[in-house]
Amino acid sequence: MQTTFTVERALRMIAGAFVMASVWLGVAVSPWFLAFTAFVGLNLFQSAFTNWCPMMALLRKAGLQTAGSR
Repeated sequence: MQTTFTVERALRMIAGAFVMASVWLGVAVSPWFLAFTAFVGLNLFQSAFTNWCPMMALLRKAGLQTAGSR
């Protein structure tokens, strides 16, 4: 079985990695890294209303397809 990464799947993976990394950095290095966690959360929140996310645009330019276009 071949796993195909779609824009949506890659976006969830990247957002999760950013949140985990920034929380770890916030605990281990400086609490200011938690501002990046807030940025990722706010971006996900706004994309729920606008249906636009900068990372999705980058992933599409990188050649990934959306789930509906497969």
